Parts: sequence; structure tokens; C-alpha cells
Amino acid sequence: MHVRRTRGQRGSAVVDFVLVLVVLVPLFLGILQVGLVLFVRNTLAAAASEGARYAATRDGDLADGQARTRDQIDDAVSGRFARDVDVRRVVVDGAPGVEVVVHARVPALGIGGPAVELEVSGHAVEEER
Repeated sequence: MHVRRTRGQRGSAVVDFVLVLVVLVPLFLGILQVGLVLFVRNTLAAAASEGARYAATRDGDLADGQARTRDQIDDAVSGRFARDVDVRRVVVDGAPGVEVVVHARVPALGIGGPAVELEVSGHAVEEER
């Protein structure tokens, strides 16, 4: 059976397609952005924890922890997220420890636009000397 279209329905498939795209494309891009931000946040948190553990070792110092954190971030995502890394001595549950704080900006879809500000930290208790 062959369906004939009337003159008034011509091009309606294109209009329907565009209307669906107007909804689906921003939704898809938003999901990608959330995924990117979560990936970068988790990577920064893991690198901060690793840097804090490294600085808290018997032979480590704060500069070593900062360098280790920067290296971890650079290897996993990009060095641009490792620009602002702070390392300091703190008290962790009553024991001397080290805290590494990473501040980063994740641009929209990784290419530019409005950025998402992130601040993650990692803690470790210092080994006895």
C-alpha cells in the first residue's frame, strides 16, 4: 500500500526532527558536561590524596607532595588543572598530618565557556620520625 502525502504535510518530518533536536542536543551536552566535571573532580581528589600520602611519608616533605600531586594530575587529565595546588601541615584527628588542596576550573565541555569551579582536598597522617 502506498501512502500519498498531501501538499500540507510536505516537510513536516524535517520540522519534527528539528524540534526533537532542540530538546535532545542540550540534554546530551549537559550529560556530557556533568560527566566531564565528575571525572575531573574524582581525578583531582585521587591525586590530592596521593600527594598528601607522599608528603606524609618519613622521607617526604611538602614540596614532594605538591610535585607528586601535579604529576598525577598531568598524567591523568591535563596540567592546566594542576596550576593551583596548596600543601600544608594540619592536624588530622589529633595527629599531625598533611593536607593537599587543589583548586581548578573545568570549562564547559573542556573547550571554553562558563567554567565550573572545583576545590578538592586530600589528607594523610604523617609517619613518625
